[in-house]
Order: sequence, then C-alpha cells, then structure tokens
Amino acid sequence: MKFTYDSQFKILTLIITEEIDHYTADKIRNRTDFEIQKYMPKELIIDFANVSFMDSAGIGMIIGRYKTMNMFGGKTYMKNVSRGVRKIFEMTGILKIIPIIEGGTKNEKCI
Repeated sequence: MKFTYDSQFKILTLIITEEIDHYTADKIRNRTDFEIQKYMPKELIIDFANVSFMDSAGIGMIIGRYKTMNMFGGKTYMKNVSRGVRKIFEMTGILKIIPIIEGGTKNEKCI
C-alpha cells in the first residue's frame, strides 16, 4: 500500500497494491487510520487499481474507513475498481454510500 497527500485540497489517497484478505485488511486499516489522524483530510480516495480479489474483511475495512471519515466530517471515494470488485460492491450496497470516481488530484506527494 502507498499513500499520497494533496495538501492544497486536503485529499488523502490510499493506493492498495495487493489483494485484500483478512491479513492485509488489518494492515491497511491500521495504517490508513494513522494517516487519517495525521492529516485530517477532507477526502479519502481509495485506489483499487491493483486489486483483483477482496473478501469480506476488505468490505469491513472499507466501511470502517468510511465511518471514520464521516466522523471527522470528510468524504470517501473509490477509483480504479475492477469489474470483479465492483460486482462485490454492488451486491453489498457499498456503492450507495461510497461513490466511484474517475481521475486523480494534482500536486500529490508520496508519503
């Protein structure tokens, strides 16, 4: 996983670089919570470009980050969602609360 932060627009982007299962979901959850508390972003963008598999632990991790961002008054978005992962989101109803966007942000720096 990798993060970028756009300080001008206060956008934190989480780039997931592996499949999301029980083990990786815990890692992603802990690190993302740390970065959210560190930067207090207005938006969290979760980039799924490199994710081809996700189990229920991944769904829980995503909903948890959505709730965390909501608690701080921020928004959560997803992008680069594969067809298979998108089907999971459709079946679970996640797309009703977390939209999928296209594009990225300017002036990002890796952290």
